[in-house]
Amino acid sequence: MFLENLRQLLAADMQAVDRVIRDRLHSEVMLIRQVAEYIIGSGGKRLRPALVLLTAGALGYRGTAHHTLAAVVEFIHTATLLHDDVVDESALRRGRPTANTLFGNAASVLVGDFVYSRAFQMMVNVEDMRVLRVLADATNVIAEGEVLQLMNCRNADLDEASYLQVVRYKTAKLFEAAGRLGAMVAGASAEAEEAMAKYGGHLGTAFQLIDDVLDYSGDAGTIGKNVGDDLAEGKATLPLICVMRQGTGEEAALVRRAVTSGGLDDLGGVLAAIRRTGALDYARRQAEVEAEAAGAALQAIPPTQYRDSLIQLASFAVTRSH
Repeated sequence: MFLENLRQLLAADMQAVDRVIRDRLHSEVMLIRQVAEYIIGSGGKRLRPALVLLTAGALGYRGTAHHTLAAVVEFIHTATLLHDDVVDESALRRGRPTANTLFGNAASVLVGDFVYSRAFQMMVNVEDMRVLRVLADATNVIAEGEVLQLMNCRNADLDEASYLQVVRYKTAKLFEAAGRLGAMVAGASAEAEEAMAKYGGHLGTAFQLIDDVLDYSGDAGTIGKNVGDDLAEGKATLPLICVMRQGTGEEAALVRRAVTSGGLDDLGGVLAAIRRTGALDYARRQAEVEAEAAGAALQAIPPTQYRDSLIQLASFAVTRSH
């Protein structure tokens, strides 16, 4: 229901963003068009561009410049997905074969590079050095987060603080940038801009925490990927960190072995340990803390339909099933 209401509120703006996306994806190279249009058209909630639109609307903006910024944010996200799926050797995303499965790793990496570079062309055309700085910094931090995650693969000694650092770099940073950009295009005060950036960062963290919960509790048909994918890739996400910290010695050893070796040979035992220790409930509570912090950041923003939607979006981030 919330997503449908959000779509209705942003319908005209999102249609405009989609037109920008389609226009700027154009290339004379057919393979670029095929891969880019496949990943853009494969669904998804479009939360990051929606965040640009919502924050701009919440601060009184009624122009059209935010459509380009929302498209840039979506392009950066799309490029990271293309690269991520190659690194993770993922076969499914949003319930469909990944681009690298259909087109090959080389095509996915190179088209990801094209989408990144097109995003930077669009940033420059905005002719605002602050916008360029925010997006360039965000892209750099995201890349650092990707490398950190790669370094932590099959690392059973990863602690919660280090895990959260990866989340804040890899996922939350683009949400933070989206919130900040919406405030900037609206000409908001420094206080309002910081509030929206904080909102975005906390929202993105909550969103990723729930993604990690759903990896061990969701239905593959609903979440659009295979349950246990993180374990297969040797990623020690918060539910596993919780088991290693709070489980019995046998449970901790089982999870450590599963993370270190990768694969799904121990998935059944890992799921049983997750259930017994309440690891998913713990991760959900941490997500709720982030969502509450996101809502608190909005107290500096005047009440409007857009601000209400931002508050509901924070709630949706932790109650969703996909």
